[in-house]
Amino acid sequence: MKKGYKELLAEANAQVTAVEAADALALHGRDNLVFVDLRDPREREREGSIPGAFSCPRGMLEFWVDPESPYAKPVFAEDRQFLFFCASGWRSALAAKTVEDMGLDRVSHIAGGFTAWKTAGGAVEEIVGKHPTKPTA
Repeated sequence: MKKGYKELLAEANAQVTAVEAADALALHGRDNLVFVDLRDPREREREGSIPGAFSCPRGMLEFWVDPESPYAKPVFAEDRQFLFFCASGWRSALAAKTVEDMGLDRVSHIAGGFTAWKTAGGAVEEIVGKHPTKPTA
């Protein structure tokens, strides 16, 4: 039977831990925790991000997490907690479930995403675009 996004989100939310934004604020800055921003680079440039968050566009997640992938990122092999976030918490719930299914431990996501983070008074870091209009010499 076909599953729509609502069923997929319900499954993800039943499996993964959702951290309320106020609790995420208290966790920010801990050495054993990595905030992972799943949003598209254009979203990050437009809205900013959580200071110090690791940017992992959702489309690359599985490739960056799998240590056997030629695109694997060392950060995901570190013995740390991972707190995923997107704009509203949907992509991050699905992403957290996916990486848990892949075997990544200590994964959670911010309920309500970056929007909830900002509403709770969380700091926002400006993201400057890395798209120069002229080639550099």
